[in-house]
Amino acid sequence: MSTATLPFRIGEPDIECRYPVIIGKDRVIGRAYRWHRDWLVVTTEGEHNLRRPETGTKGIDMAAAYLTQEYAAGRVTAVALDLIRAEDPKPLNGPVPLLHPRMPASDRNIAGARTAFAGLTEHHWRAVLHGFPGSDNPWYLQCELCDWSGVRYWSHHRGRNGQPPSIYRHDGGCIGAEKVRALIPAYQK
Repeated sequence: MSTATLPFRIGEPDIECRYPVIIGKDRVIGRAYRWHRDWLVVTTEGEHNLRRPETGTKGIDMAAAYLTQEYAAGRVTAVALDLIRAEDPKPLNGPVPLLHPRMPASDRNIAGARTAFAGLTEHHWRAVLHGFPGSDNPWYLQCELCDWSGVRYWSHHRGRNGQPPSIYRHDGGCIGAEKVRALIPAYQK
């Protein structure tokens, strides 16, 4: 079977932004995700780093093409979407570690993580899945003002050039811009 005859779709990502690549009726041939600008896939055979896509190519498209080729060649097995979803990580009830498991415990990463966690506290966010993943990696956070939870990026929360981050907090709104400004000291300067 050639990849040209293998229709697929990209499913909704899990809370770590891993996108299932689905064939047929909810059969997953792998999951794709971005980590520090590289794209990786996880299959029945393990994890593989595809590196960065060529200019003009979306990483998810590159990953899906790779997975369909691997499946067509018989090198990966399809798994039921329900089984994949059952393995999805769940938010923790208590504190999370300082660093994401993929982040090396270097002095720079530890300092960045401490800065990020201080910023989360100041702006009423809480990490509920894992520690600091780096500025440009997805981080599953909970808004402490309204209990919304979802994926955010630290690079969007830290503000620029001494300015506070955008008053926009997340999709679906929050408690309103004026209440947010009143509760967070950085917006009162």
